[in-house]
Amino acid sequence: MKHLSKLLVAAFLFVGISNMNAQDQNNPWQIAFGVNAVDAYPTNSDRPYASEAWFDEYFNASDHWNILPSISYVSVSKYVGSGISLGVRGSLNKIENLGDTSVDDLSYYGVDGTIKYNFTQGHVFDPFIEIGGGYTWLDEIGAGTLNGGVGFNVWFTENLGLTVQTGYKHVFEDYSTPHFQHLAGLAIKFGGTDSDGDGVYDKDDACPEVPGLKAFNGCPDSDGDGIEDSKDACPNEAGTADMNGCPDSDGDGVADPQDECPNTPGLKELAGCPDADGDGVADKDDQCPDVAGPASSNGCPDKDGDGVLDKDDKCPETPGTVANDGCPELSAEVQKALNNYAKTILFDTGKSSIKPQSEQVLSDIIAILNEYPNAKFTVDGHTDSTGSDSLNQRLSESRALSVKEYLTSHGIDGFRLSSAGYGETKPIASNSTRDGRAQNRRVEINLVK
Repeated sequence: MKHLSKLLVAAFLFVGISNMNAQDQNNPWQIAFGVNAVDAYPTNSDRPYASEAWFDEYFNASDHWNILPSISYVSVSKYVGSGISLGVRGSLNKIENLGDTSVDDLSYYGVDGTIKYNFTQGHVFDPFIEIGGGYTWLDEIGAGTLNGGVGFNVWFTENLGLTVQTGYKHVFEDYSTPHFQHLAGLAIKFGGTDSDGDGVYDKDDACPEVPGLKAFNGCPDSDGDGIEDSKDACPNEAGTADMNGCPDSDGDGVADPQDECPNTPGLKELAGCPDADGDGVADKDDQCPDVAGPASSNGCPDKDGDGVLDKDDKCPETPGTVANDGCPELSAEVQKALNNYAKTILFDTGKSSIKPQSEQVLSDIIAILNEYPNAKFTVDGHTDSTGSDSLNQRLSESRALSVKEYLTSHGIDGFRLSSAGYGETKPIASNSTRDGRAQNRRVEINLVK
């Protein structure tokens, strides 16, 4: 029996070490080992049933406690829920003091089943109570026991702590002795699985395959913005909670992923883009960002409503045609009126100087030209056949130039005008009559097409 008991204790020690892991809902296993002290006083005193006798020598270790100076107990237990653990404990000792009686080194072996209740979990100080039963041998004499005890753990780390316990073993056989057994040793908790190594056990880890934070039940916060990745619309860019974890680089209240202009403050209704002219067309799409215009024309105005945008309209204040770049086109009637005026311009005889009485006519011509600011004209000079060809040519050129210079000096852009002389080569009437020659001496202002 003595050797069998030793084998049982060794077996318990082996099982405990081979399954080393933790004892709570995450780490269900616990192994403890250390020293035990057996105290048969007062059950072997002369007053075993006096209530004051049970504890008046309780701490008299030198006279009553039997301690083997080595590891003399090992226990293994498993957490089953609601603070309760089931376990088994093996212990051995040498008995020299049996109460007040000295004995000759009796061998002591105990094998006990335990039911333990821990009052707290996850705290440094962890008190518990224990009940159970087992079998105890003094040398070759064995007897069944009913056990009860109290104790506490002090955890240095999540898995390693000090355990201290005292208990009473009531023996059912008269030939054996009821006694106290005190235990002190190291406790190791183990058994939890943390696949991703983030300190959160798999059973509580919402993301068991990905390292994360305890604050997020083991799920990661890759960008460190305080929003776990599963709830972060931008898990790789630090942002704010009101932007669902996304940044707002330009601070316009539109998160960067939805902001079509993320580096320039803009308007929410324009997807975060600015609208400098306030026309409802974002600057990035506005062909005229500094001038208000309708969306139908890409943000550009058409003041004269001729279908040519102001930016392309060479006559933005005057309705015109698309073909003429927004400027009005010269009609045949206007062209005829222009030349009727031009034909009445009077020059000094044989010269290119314009007579003063022609100023009103020239003023009327200027008014017509101003109505067509995009049109170009040529001033053509003509003579009758009186005089030499060369003289008539020079005179027609100088008179055409004289009219051009008058017009440019009164506000007509010189770029719009050219002049030419045709002498007597383009008569519009017969040079054989006085009236015909008068018609041939003329200036024409014609549209350049």
